[in-house]
Amino acid sequence: MSTLTLTRRRGLAAAGWLGPVVRRLGAGVAVLWAAATAAYLALLFAPGDTVDVLIGGDGGLDTPERRAQIIAEWGLDRSPLQQYVDYLFRLLQGDLGRSYILQRGVGDVLASQIGPTIQLALTAALFGVVLALVLALTTAGRRSWLGGLVGLSELVVVSVPPFLIGILLLAVFSFTLGWFPVSGDKGLVSLVLPGLALGLPIAGVLGQVLREGLERALEEPFAVTARSRGITEWRLVARHALRHALLPAVTLTGWFTGFLLGGAIIVEAVFGRPGLGQVTVGAVTAKDLPLVMAVVLISALAYVTVSTIVDLAYLAIDPRLRRSR
Repeated sequence: MSTLTLTRRRGLAAAGWLGPVVRRLGAGVAVLWAAATAAYLALLFAPGDTVDVLIGGDGGLDTPERRAQIIAEWGLDRSPLQQYVDYLFRLLQGDLGRSYILQRGVGDVLASQIGPTIQLALTAALFGVVLALVLALTTAGRRSWLGGLVGLSELVVVSVPPFLIGILLLAVFSFTLGWFPVSGDKGLVSLVLPGLALGLPIAGVLGQVLREGLERALEEPFAVTARSRGITEWRLVARHALRHALLPAVTLTGWFTGFLLGGAIIVEAVFGRPGLGQVTVGAVTAKDLPLVMAVVLISALAYVTVSTIVDLAYLAIDPRLRRSR
């Protein structure tokens, strides 16, 4: 193959990626803009005076100096359009505002608590994906009591709320056996039970989708051809059928990102862990609207980031999508 031909093919491959990537990045930016606008409109149309809404808490926080500070920082003496433009400009600079109840920058509050939540989410995702892969690979295409038991177990963990799974895990492994700490953030060992509480429902859904995808793939003509060449069933499943089953499973990645963000709030409360869950509960209870708005925006950013990565993963798994879009 000549150098010119090789260069041309590489250029065409890059061009095939460019359009879909630009479209997905543009869609992600549009979603973030919509989330920021919705948060601003919630503040603008909240009942009562905007300054009172931003102060939050009780009357003891309301002083003339603080009111003047809020008016200056949010530009409340300007037109609503100017306030909105200034708000978006501050967001682009990474300025999420100030919590007047905590007397701290919102960015500082979130930065101090986001680490434990990320640890919990990654642990839960790891447990969920690994368990789903193991269960799907060992039971796909096999009609046995094990497959029926796994299917029933998946249905149960999908139906039970994560906080209830967490309470059951605490009752067995912390209160009765004493293998894990009851609460707090005490290293990796304290991540096991909350990670399982969040990860088991993910494993249940992903496991079902992966198994169905594998079983459909094993009935395709390529599987029949591979068997005729003497390939072992395990190799056929692991090396060939799995690739075909991944696309519908990857679709669920966006779903379980939202599931992790929502479930972490409850699970962190059950296990007494620090993190964004505790911050969110405290902000809602104290009516700390700047902090609540920032949590909404950070959640939207996390969801958009993961969804964009998933969309690009589609293109890597199935190159036909690059040519059709």
